[in-house]
Amino acid sequence: MADILPFHQKPTPTPDHELEPLWRQVLGRSLRATREEQGGRLVDIAERAGISPQYLSEIERGRKEPSSEMIAAVTGALGVDLADLLAGIVSDIRQRRGASPAVGRRPAGPVLMAA
Repeated sequence: MADILPFHQKPTPTPDHELEPLWRQVLGRSLRATREEQGGRLVDIAERAGISPQYLSEIERGRKEPSSEMIAAVTGALGVDLADLLAGIVSDIRQRRGASPAVGRRPAGPVLMAA
């Protein structure tokens, strides 16, 4: 029979800076901010987009990874151009990072690669 060996995990060092946010979180924050700036109600925007208010809420909270079709439906319901939304997201990320574009920069957190 095999011996059971203890698994000693090395402590993970804490990064000096904030981890890169997930796409769905940044997108959700941006969509929610846009809706709130317009004074739109969640139920009204969801109805115009053809999705449930619960699903839109999950998108805004960064819990769901919406398809490109869902993103198009929500931006259409908000009356926002997708390019403008994306430009705002890029600007927000750069401000939070406090740096210029990181070409060739490695991610700050763990990375999962699929084959």
